[in-house]
Amino acid sequence: MSVKVGFVGLGVMGFPMAGHLAKAGHDVTVYNRTAARAEAWLGTYSGSIAATPREAAEGADVVFACVGNDDDVRSVAFGADGIIAGLSKGVVFVDHTTASADLARELAEACEGEGCGFLDAPVSGGQAGAENGALTVMTGGAQEAFDVALPLMDCYAKSVKLMGPAGSGQLTKMVNQICIAGIVQGLSEGLHFAETVGLDVGAVVDVISKGAAQSWQMDNRAGTMAERKFDYGFAVNWMRKDLDICLREAARRGARLPVTALVDQFYGDVQAMGGGRWDTSSLLARLAKTSDVA
Repeated sequence: MSVKVGFVGLGVMGFPMAGHLAKAGHDVTVYNRTAARAEAWLGTYSGSIAATPREAAEGADVVFACVGNDDDVRSVAFGADGIIAGLSKGVVFVDHTTASADLARELAEACEGEGCGFLDAPVSGGQAGAENGALTVMTGGAQEAFDVALPLMDCYAKSVKLMGPAGSGQLTKMVNQICIAGIVQGLSEGLHFAETVGLDVGAVVDVISKGAAQSWQMDNRAGTMAERKFDYGFAVNWMRKDLDICLREAARRGARLPVTALVDQFYGDVQAMGGGRWDTSSLLARLAKTSDVA
């Protein structure tokens, strides 16, 4: 059954996510701050373009947002032209942005005041996951809202799970980023050591990936890391934004994240090398010669 959907934010993630909804036969209205991006989406998929986030939300059964950070979410959610102003009673607002848990709770309260549902639903899987419809979605909110949005999120996800009340999705995404930071640093040091002692890096990865050292990062990034190819993937700038959220939340809650704090500093080194747009696997670059980076 076709559902009327609003989708706000057509970046590298939102563009294909909204596209999967359109390809599934849903009536999708999109909004993007840069109008040319929305026009490009309409040239690829079937749907319509809204002039404001509010217009994208008006008449929709479910409204999605996927933007950059807390401030970006607030700019499209609140105000006379914001998503919440356009919501009808009973509509569910799903925010796929990786943002703070505090913002998720703020949005949930605002939506509840309008008689609407809210889900904080950050995703993992990167651009490839979004394009292939294979994202993992970590969700916070009420079961009733989740049940409404789940069939739609299934259009672009391989796994969608309700983790608890509002904010739980963002807290789970923080765990995800904390784990990734440590794994990528460990992989970078391992590859750097292998190169330094003269081992065949490809052969090393082939054998150790069959054992306990195996990880998604090893399977999908070790080869490009060895070739010093970092000009794609999840940008260091965005990872530092995410780790800042993790470290702030940890400080507030009394959680100790010494490795995460250290890796965050290492990503700062990569930014200083000019690698803010490099993939997160570029942690290897700070251990090797910068001239080796493709």
